[in-house]
Amino acid sequence: MSNDARTPDGEAVAPRRDDAAAPARDGAPADGARRTRVAVLFGGRSGEHPVSCATAAGVLRAIDRDRYEVVPIGITRAGEWVLTADDPARLEGGRAEIQPADGRLLVPLGERPGPLVVAEPGRVPDELAAVDVVLPLLHGPYGEDGTLQGLLEMAGTRYVGSGVLASAVGMDKHYMKVVLAGHGLPVGPYTVITPRAWRTDPAAALDAVASLGLPVFVKPARAGSSLGITRVERAEDVAAAVEEAQRHDPKVIVEAGIVGREIECAVLQGHGDDAPRTSVPGEIVLDQPAAGFYDYETKYLDTAALTMSAPADLPREVADRVRELAAAAFEALGCEGLARADFFYTDGGDVVINELNTMPGFTPFSMYPLLWEKSGLSYTELIDELISLALERPAGLR
Repeated sequence: MSNDARTPDGEAVAPRRDDAAAPARDGAPADGARRTRVAVLFGGRSGEHPVSCATAAGVLRAIDRDRYEVVPIGITRAGEWVLTADDPARLEGGRAEIQPADGRLLVPLGERPGPLVVAEPGRVPDELAAVDVVLPLLHGPYGEDGTLQGLLEMAGTRYVGSGVLASAVGMDKHYMKVVLAGHGLPVGPYTVITPRAWRTDPAAALDAVASLGLPVFVKPARAGSSLGITRVERAEDVAAAVEEAQRHDPKVIVEAGIVGREIECAVLQGHGDDAPRTSVPGEIVLDQPAAGFYDYETKYLDTAALTMSAPADLPREVADRVRELAAAAFEALGCEGLARADFFYTDGGDVVINELNTMPGFTPFSMYPLLWEKSGLSYTELIDELISLALERPAGLR
């Protein structure tokens, strides 16, 4: 059996299987024990593949190498898992792609985590040491939506972030709003256009949209990073916006435009039975809102067009209300690990929750880590905290 698993570029990356003692549960190596092995997982099949790569670059630069042994794993657009070089520079810039390789990474399923296996045509498979925890930095479908979380549960492997149900609900803006409203949280008016409804009775779907007034935001129901979103100000443009959203997801949600400031709040799971922790609220301010909203280009490619203000300039009672609602939304969905809650603060003084992201943008320049930095937790400390939370809980029902 080979002892030197390598990336497609020939770089040795992952440790061989061994019988070293398990690390302490808080992630710190005990005397004579190895470091905690963390699989950093990124890329993926969704349209947010480059965003995931940029997130991984930031984490690979910041993670504490004295505490953690890192195994970088990329997922290609086709869904193949490959070992990748531990080189953040290759993943930065918002346009990176994970390339296919001759060897695929196989994940064993079972009650307990087993060794990862690299299978290459014509070679004896390489067994790699089992990882202690997975840090899944994937955004969008096939990563953030419960599918990956289900696989890790089947593999008996601990992982950072929410479980299957919370991830699935958090990815689907329709059912997220159903759950939030069912818990008495304030959500804005919306309608949903299913693929069957659009095929069989588009006129009725357009009538439902018209009842929301203008402007509206037409969105893929299960996508993130503002992909496929259109702000619509004329009724005759709704159909084209629906079809644009359907390029990313057959199911579409249409939200009434809410006039207000965009406020965000970061949430961290509490340790043990402690309540969720919330950061200071922050605000997204578009300096040149050409698109009329916080779109993909502005988020990741033209960040000079926005200002992230933290803490947001809010009355104390409003900031407290935002934090209260963020924690309540986190618990309503049954989230674990981390989430970011997004709100509108209207001129009338109302706070309306727009959505909850179970794997928010996590580059060093994203709002989620910025809010925690302003709340006293650095980027490196935040990564460590998330890994510690994942190590505290078992895989499976809990």
